[in-house]
Amino acid sequence: MEETISLRELFAVLRKRLWLIVLITIIAATVSGVISFFVLTPVYESKTQILVNQAKNDQQLYNTQTVQTNVQLINTYNDIITSPAILDKVVKELKLDTSAQSLSGQIQVTSAQNSQVARIVVQDTSAKRAAQIANTTASVFQKQVPKLMNVDNVKVLSKATVGESASPIKPQPLLNIAIAVVVGLIIGIGLSFLLEYLDNTLKTEQDIENILDLPVIGVVTNIKDVPKPTNVSRPDVAARVPQRGETYGS
Repeated sequence: MEETISLRELFAVLRKRLWLIVLITIIAATVSGVISFFVLTPVYESKTQILVNQAKNDQQLYNTQTVQTNVQLINTYNDIITSPAILDKVVKELKLDTSAQSLSGQIQVTSAQNSQVARIVVQDTSAKRAAQIANTTASVFQKQVPKLMNVDNVKVLSKATVGESASPIKPQPLLNIAIAVVVGLIIGIGLSFLLEYLDNTLKTEQDIENILDLPVIGVVTNIKDVPKPTNVSRPDVAARVPQRGETYGS
């Protein structure tokens, strides 16, 4: 029975301050939408693929050991691709207004487990520039590998392209608004319970019975103001002050 009463009280608090919860939720969703659509800069993503594969000749056949060696080389190549040895040349070739260190933060090199294929993923505020950086990085890396590693085993599988209707990967306005709605509900509900906890005033007869454990034997209601009586004078009777030498009877 106590649990039922407790749940009723919780719902009563939520219903009492429903306007506050709704208001905070609407404000959070509105702010998130405005920031997502009008403040944040769209970021585009472009990617290219490279293949790490040993050159095959008449005496060399593919085997498990060769494939495993190529897979292990990818981990080394991942670090080389984002190194200044490669990115300095990319910045110079594309005439980018940035440094190799800043550019490395835009580039991510990934590869599946036990795969000889690596992906160069680039994020930029321009879809065209992201594709150019991805393609140029793969091209420069392919040219520099023989000088750096004394091996020529890198080929470009696919180049990055820019679609006619390229869409940014972030921000995602709908997702941001949904998160803001959830956060707004949590804040609104938490603030409602906090205000109810801090409110120690007695407002109803039930509050007196629950808190003071005293029965209510009478209630003083609000009495509206009684209008004051107005003095109505007869128009045909006028008060006359007697002059000197006159009496009231004259």
